[in-house]
Amino acid sequence: MSGPAEVSAGRDSAGARFVHEGILRRQSARESAARTYARALPIVPVRARGLTIEGADGRRYLDCLSGAGTLALGHNHPVVLEAIRKVLDSGAPLNVLDLATPVKDAFITELLQTLPPGLADRARVQFCGPGGTDAVEAAFKLVRAATGHTGMLAFTGAHHGMTDIALEASGLACDMRVMRLPYPQDYRCPFGVGGARGAELAAGWTESVLDGPESGFSPPAGMILEPVQGEGGVIPAPDDWMRRMREITAARSIPLIADEVQTGVGRTGAFWAVDHSGVTPDVMVLSKAIGGSLPLAVVVYRDDLDIGEPGTHTGTFRGNQLAMAAGTATLAHVRENGLAERAATLGSRMLTQLRELAREFSVIGDVRGRGLMIGVEFVDPEGGSEPVEGGAGAFGSGPVDVGAGASWSLGPAEGVGRHAAGPGLAPGPRPPAPELAAAVQRECLRRGLIVELGGRHASVVRLLPPLTITDEQAAAVLDRLADAVKAVAQRHARGDQTHQQRHRTSRHGARAERAG
Repeated sequence: MSGPAEVSAGRDSAGARFVHEGILRRQSARESAARTYARALPIVPVRARGLTIEGADGRRYLDCLSGAGTLALGHNHPVVLEAIRKVLDSGAPLNVLDLATPVKDAFITELLQTLPPGLADRARVQFCGPGGTDAVEAAFKLVRAATGHTGMLAFTGAHHGMTDIALEASGLACDMRVMRLPYPQDYRCPFGVGGARGAELAAGWTESVLDGPESGFSPPAGMILEPVQGEGGVIPAPDDWMRRMREITAARSIPLIADEVQTGVGRTGAFWAVDHSGVTPDVMVLSKAIGGSLPLAVVVYRDDLDIGEPGTHTGTFRGNQLAMAAGTATLAHVRENGLAERAATLGSRMLTQLRELAREFSVIGDVRGRGLMIGVEFVDPEGGSEPVEGGAGAFGSGPVDVGAGASWSLGPAEGVGRHAAGPGLAPGPRPPAPELAAAVQRECLRRGLIVELGGRHASVVRLLPPLTITDEQAAAVLDRLADAVKAVAQRHARGDQTHQQRHRTSRHGARAERAG
């Protein structure tokens, strides 16, 4: 027979589930169909600290979503809370548009200490707020005004925000003002070769677009790139390719814009992801972690680009004092405590363990990342090699100089991968399996682990833990993910066996019928 404490606990648990389910039901009935995370993660967070979230139903989760990378220090870090309380207790105004304040002055001073030296010495800072997409818009306006050109160069797989012009640069809307170029990667190389050769071909293509009269593309106002594509599936750009993009743009006086919205503030194992390659961009677009979990977005750019008229790009909430205070505390804590270096060390260890997991389960096609920005791509292990992504439709047509004295002429139906095929080359990757990635995400949630999906096919499970994650917590994250992968892989294998058995039975029945 249950005792009073057990009965009380049961009532509390039932009440918590009632509250949890009621909030989710009302959300479904009242909120927009455009909601995203809420569909895959039906939880109701009520408390959080560090890596851990507690839901209204009493369950605890390890959060490797981190507000899509916003929470560099995790939830409710003491230095962030202290900075916010200090502003609140001071009686300072909370929003002052673009007026000067001690809080803003401290934020800019701290930010300039972290920037690549070649930019910090000549930097101008523009507050746009409240999100990264606003900063992208402001950066585009900036370089268009400075150069007198309108076209932009961007890359396949990019994600730069959700406004129209950001979607154009991300390849999710059609506009001839944006030319999309191949982004190098090893696993699904647009040229079918990967490695240094694939990166060189991508760079050669970019030069051809800019210099070839047959490309039909007028001089661009700027080039925008992510040093690691996040939403595109956690694809780190090769350092040599980054340096080539800097050389190509500098030689043609094209401003280079680095989108560090998700990669910045130590996430990739360097304070800024461009630091890995030693590249100094002309413009940096910053948001997410720089606000210490609160809305803040800025553009940092070289002073000779600072020719904008007053009011060129404004925003009501660009004077968010709480975000600036939280951001200053976050930037200083990451810098003073070597959290970028910590992310590099721990991230490398996690990638090694995940690659061991990939050798065990064929549903994992690739493991990649940089620092604590990690992606695990799921594939159909029974599917044949997939055609190379991209092709003429993605990048244009006509003669293309790819370096080393060679050129290709791509017709409208010709895939670039055919030109890379040859003796000794490994077969292409297996087809992406978004249904398996979604199943792993669900199994992770059942085990108390929150992960995000990404990639061009939503087939990549993404890990974005806070930089403060401990070794023990990292081990727990990997254990739960491994258990989820094992469960999905076994279920997939059983499904395959059942399908094959049904196929054999069907063929046997057909033969018997013909024999009769």
